[in-house]
Amino acid sequence: MLLGRVKELWRYPVKSMRGERLGHAEVGLRGVSYDRGYALLDQQTGKIASAKHPRLWGRLLHCQARLVSADGVVCVRLPHGEELRSDQGELEGALSTLTGRRIRLLRTPPETPEIERYWPDVDGLALRDTVTSGAIGQGAPEGTFFDYAPLHLMTTATLAHLQSLYAQGQIDVRRFRPNLVIEAPEMARDQGFIENAWVGQIIQIGDGVRLRVTTPVPRCVVPTLPQGDLVEDIGILRAVARHNRPPVPALGGTALPCLGVYASYVSIERAATIHVGDVVRLST
Repeated sequence: MLLGRVKELWRYPVKSMRGERLGHAEVGLRGVSYDRGYALLDQQTGKIASAKHPRLWGRLLHCQARLVSADGVVCVRLPHGEELRSDQGELEGALSTLTGRRIRLLRTPPETPEIERYWPDVDGLALRDTVTSGAIGQGAPEGTFFDYAPLHLMTTATLAHLQSLYAQGQIDVRRFRPNLVIEAPEMARDQGFIENAWVGQIIQIGDGVRLRVTTPVPRCVVPTLPQGDLVEDIGILRAVARHNRPPVPALGGTALPCLGVYASYVSIERAATIHVGDVVRLST
């Protein structure tokens, strides 16, 4: 069954910073190569920095990271335009100044990495107007910085449907930080949040990549935050909470506001390459 074609492919080399759009990428058990390859450690709390706690880390979304060498060196563009590399000593100090926190740039997470999350006052969220702390990477290989699973998929049908439900919103894929944006076939474009039906299925991308779709992606405050030319808009999260609350298997089947799906790589062979334009099919 045809699900669409890969329209966009994204990598976010530093957790909670804006990422880079790619034409192709190697994908394996740890997701897109060098995706979330780095994160910041708050030396005061011992927790991983995440824009899910925007009071502390929202400014990271005004930074943009890109991979600049095959051995994993990244270049970070700061909000005022200066660019610093991860193999230069100035980057940690610049990010500490930007955030007002003493940080370290990590390539390997602590033994039990945790982040803090702010839950805004929105109907449908598990908690409201509070900050919690919890482990990350429950659906990912050890030694990674993913919030849950290594791959995040979203369709153009979902984005268009959300825009139709919240016409005044600035619905832009960059807010939701997927790895793959899949162009839905014409017959599916008016069917709403079509990824929900993929949960539990295996999909194939091109000739060499097979992914298991594991769970819808619960949404947090991040898509509502300003980043680049995108403005702050809590209405986006309210619209998701109002219109799409599927059960989340990773959280015991609790119905939560979700958009897009998480997936993991199921091939036991070496990593393969995804290209923009690759066909996406339901595997038989």
